[in-house]
Amino acid sequence: MNKKIMSWSIVASFAGFLFGFDTVVISGADKALQILWDSSDFFHGSVVMAMALWGTVIGAIFGGIPTNKIGRKSTLLIIGVLFSISALGSSLANGPWVFAFFRFIGGLGIGASTIAAPAYISEIAPAKDRGRLVGLYQFNIVFGILSAFLSNYLLSDIGENAWRWMLGIQVFPSIVYTILVFYIPESPRWLLTQSRTDEARVILDKINSKEDVQSVIDNVHEDNKNNSSDENIFMKKYRFPLILVFLIAAFNQLSGINAFLYYAPRIFGEAGLGAKTALLSSIGIGFINLIFTLIGVYLIDRLGRRKLMIFGSLGYIFSLAMVAVSFYLSWTGMAVPMFLFVFIASHAIGQGAVIWVFISEIFPNHLRASGQSFGSSVHWVLAAIIPSMVPILFSNFGVGNVFSFFAVMMVFQLVFVLFMMPETKGISLENMNANLNK
Repeated sequence: MNKKIMSWSIVASFAGFLFGFDTVVISGADKALQILWDSSDFFHGSVVMAMALWGTVIGAIFGGIPTNKIGRKSTLLIIGVLFSISALGSSLANGPWVFAFFRFIGGLGIGASTIAAPAYISEIAPAKDRGRLVGLYQFNIVFGILSAFLSNYLLSDIGENAWRWMLGIQVFPSIVYTILVFYIPESPRWLLTQSRTDEARVILDKINSKEDVQSVIDNVHEDNKNNSSDENIFMKKYRFPLILVFLIAAFNQLSGINAFLYYAPRIFGEAGLGAKTALLSSIGIGFINLIFTLIGVYLIDRLGRRKLMIFGSLGYIFSLAMVAVSFYLSWTGMAVPMFLFVFIASHAIGQGAVIWVFISEIFPNHLRASGQSFGSSVHWVLAAIIPSMVPILFSNFGVGNVFSFFAVMMVFQLVFVLFMMPETKGISLENMNANLNK
């Protein structure tokens, strides 16, 4: 693989590290913040804990605009600035509303990153390596999640303001990422859609042979010629890709993954584990997530997207059903953590490895950011709603019933994968559009 493509992909995918870290770091401050500000379950869940997710929804809905208008690289730079401001501001907050405001800013960065980073990587990657290169984004998400769990554990005993250090430490990787983005080029496919062919050719010359450069330029120009700039993703010709993106994004959250990541220590506490053991089990979740994401990224261009989704769906159904049974029968000790380890492994090798790759592949170049924005918006609306309801759902319906619901949703996901989801492995982005339109 071309070293430049790899290095640029690694830098862009590091937005995923900030995404993962920012999403999960709040779990270590969960109970401390509720006690500090004496918040009700509703206020704590929907404002203090979920405000970043509402920011993510806005970032996902509108992140396609700068990604299309000013380019993938410029949007990635803005994302780095947003993460830096959020980390510093939330760590210094003196009240729940100020805290929520800065968490909201970080959420904007997360939402926009799920559009700009996968789009950028998919547009510089050769078709045969696109799955694992875009998969670097997901790898960095879970690496960020593991780092946040580990950081929370190491900082948990430093005093009553430990939560400030947990949140503030993210400012350092955010600044490093922002600096690194200055040194990557703009996406050549985006430049071609803006009729900046000479600039695109300079970048393509660095990563392709002369024959491949001209082939890419010709294919993109042909794609642009066949698709009007006035089109949008809600037109009838794009209905099938739109449905695919909606379903894969919705099922991702209906597995309960974000609800679990946000409240892992609390769920382990409900299962009878002590506070310190709960934090350690959360670190175990991070390691399992990382290992199986690596396996998923390794296999995604070998086995394909559909097979990984089938394996993941089966693992989801088994593990979520067993977690529910564990709570129904009041199993204590390590039963719940062990089944949740299987759940995380199933997510990592299936939905985790596939979702951002798949969404970045199935819309044409001129609509890729809009398609990413739609898929990310569906994902993050549900990611905001479900975790914000978790404290109330656990209190009113019981943990077992909540996990039973997630298990049933994964049965429906398996049906979707078996009967609707197409395989996208090894197909060029331009050919993908033609195939799906048929």
